[in-house]
Amino acid sequence: MPNPIKPEKSVITTCAYCGVGCGFKAETRGEKIVRMIPWKEGKANHGHSCIKGRFAYDYYNAPDRVLTPLIRSSINDPWKSVSWQEAFDYAASEFKRIQAKFGVKSIGAVSSSRCTNEEIFLTQKLARAVLGNNNIDNCARICHSPTQFGLTNTIGAGAASQHFDSILQADVIMVVGANPTEGHPVFGSMMKRRIREGAKLIVIDPRKTETVESAHCKADVHLAIRPGTNVAILDSIAHVIVREKLYNEAFVRARCEVKEFENWMALVGDDKYAPELIGPIANVDPADIRKVARMYAGGPNSTIYYGLGVTEHSQGSTGVMCLGNLGLSCGMLGREGVGVNPLRGQGNVQGGSCLGSWPHVFSGYRFVTDYATRSSFEAEWGVTLDAEPGLRLPNMLDAAVAGSFKGMYIMGEDPVQSDPNQHHVIAAMKSMECVVLHDLFLNETSKYAHVFFPGSSSLEKDGTFTNAERRVSRVRKVIEPLAGLQDWEITVKFMNAMGYNVSYSNPGEVLDEIARLSPNYSGMSFALIDRIGSAQWPCNVDAPEGTEVLHREKFPRANGLGTFMLTEYVPTSERTSDRYPFLLTTGRILTQYNVGTQTRRTPNSLWHPEDLLEINEQDAVACGVRDGDWVKMSSKFGQIELRARISERVNPGIVYTTFHHAKSKANAVTSDLSDWATNCPEYKVTAVDVVRINAPTEDASLDAERLEPAE
Repeated sequence: MPNPIKPEKSVITTCAYCGVGCGFKAETRGEKIVRMIPWKEGKANHGHSCIKGRFAYDYYNAPDRVLTPLIRSSINDPWKSVSWQEAFDYAASEFKRIQAKFGVKSIGAVSSSRCTNEEIFLTQKLARAVLGNNNIDNCARICHSPTQFGLTNTIGAGAASQHFDSILQADVIMVVGANPTEGHPVFGSMMKRRIREGAKLIVIDPRKTETVESAHCKADVHLAIRPGTNVAILDSIAHVIVREKLYNEAFVRARCEVKEFENWMALVGDDKYAPELIGPIANVDPADIRKVARMYAGGPNSTIYYGLGVTEHSQGSTGVMCLGNLGLSCGMLGREGVGVNPLRGQGNVQGGSCLGSWPHVFSGYRFVTDYATRSSFEAEWGVTLDAEPGLRLPNMLDAAVAGSFKGMYIMGEDPVQSDPNQHHVIAAMKSMECVVLHDLFLNETSKYAHVFFPGSSSLEKDGTFTNAERRVSRVRKVIEPLAGLQDWEITVKFMNAMGYNVSYSNPGEVLDEIARLSPNYSGMSFALIDRIGSAQWPCNVDAPEGTEVLHREKFPRANGLGTFMLTEYVPTSERTSDRYPFLLTTGRILTQYNVGTQTRRTPNSLWHPEDLLEINEQDAVACGVRDGDWVKMSSKFGQIELRARISERVNPGIVYTTFHHAKSKANAVTSDLSDWATNCPEYKVTAVDVVRINAPTEDASLDAERLEPAE
């Protein structure tokens, strides 16, 4: 059916949902968006789109959108509507009071991957130049922080080695802990195209996802592993490669640290990683492990794509290093059709990682402890900067509970819903004296906030996003910001209220500042992107229009060589028991996005109105559960109630749910364990029990996002 409203103009912009970063032509009539059309010139999507980017845009005009700044002195008080300047002044006075009483490091900030590169950069600048500390983190902490750690330690760069189109030259595609058919559907469609052309597909995932089998897509091998055994299975694959001498010795000797390769061979070549021993641990056929190893090593072009099913584990960083080791050992890096590639879940989570929203590094992943790097930022910003790394978000929350951390600026995030062990997060929020929340809607975290800055959606601002393939694309203002200010303007005005004098006439000037301070972005500018459409970093004097494939000649390490990390398998301490006999793992669905703040306010919710618990028929019979029954799922951390769906997608002993709806409170039951290197939560392995109940418990607090009347 044709759109009955005829558009008056159109603007080319970038989708803010998943990490594909599709280009769109946004059509408007007046200040109303009437249609989103995939942009045929978009280098990430080539005119394709999914149902989120294409249809789920009405959230910007949802009736519960907050358009006025709000303040209150206590979380028990109703919100009071105030002017922008009153809100800035109140928040600034509270932060200054807290720092005077509890010290300069008693406050921190969190940036959002739903915001632009420029806004992320400004948020870390707020923390460092204005608040005077390095207490800055971003949502990658709870998703892809192990990517940064694991890939940096093996191949030198914590980002995708390839552009998306590279998959069209792959002969073997290995997908580990990801479901691109639903999570990154435009890329998933490209993957299916290559499979139809004859590429082989390996999937390593506890669940039989759409990527394992759906229209035009069927895995040649599916290793339906037991949750928590990623490292064991990847080391076993490496064991076969080493024992059968399937590795690329010429590549290793020319491009890698040979001594470290030999140490790695000694580890994974040990009998304890033989498929016959690991198979029963991971609940897979040893013959399939051998088949995967031979298929991947045989290529000739084999590529790896992975997601949160790798990173969100207590050995998340180790799992990523396993993938780096595999790519190096078989010479599957540095050309088209190969590579190791994280599938980033949010539109700008790569930008959040690149641009300094970490407590230990500035933009460009350069350490705050390095004098020369720090001096360059001090010269640009005109202040002395802290040389000591700050607190990660989990550490901020721990310090809040302990009583030493008292304030937080949160841009575009909802940690109460999205972070693990929800009860601990709530305790931390209640312990703080001033939480400034900068968002579009009142959410779960807003219950514990004292100041609310009404933000602007990606349709109401200018800037750039960096997608999962390192591609920097323009975000262009389609309509005027409904609350009056773009997000970058809000952060700058708050910095001014705190006493720091800085101004920009437009966000292009912020990108210019990023370019001056960040080697990989040194050639980026609005002018360049407007001229060529988009550019992948590194973009510099050596690559003035960007770089599609990394590591062609050397790796970005001091000696230019890739290296091998020792990846001993250490079982998670989260185990099943008589009391908690099932393992819960989590994921996403095609129609919804992340914690659902945007998509739940669109007609997409007709396809997914609630989160469901998938349970194998064998387990359902044992629990007396029928399809559609209400069940209570409990762990040692908490309990939730949701409907059951009997499914063949999960093996016996495994249950699965999504986390898109606040009322489900999925993170009330998730484990408090985290990755040993980065504190990324172990969302993918939680021991739970499932019990049938007659009806859900009434809970008025589930109506979390209703705006309380202001006095």
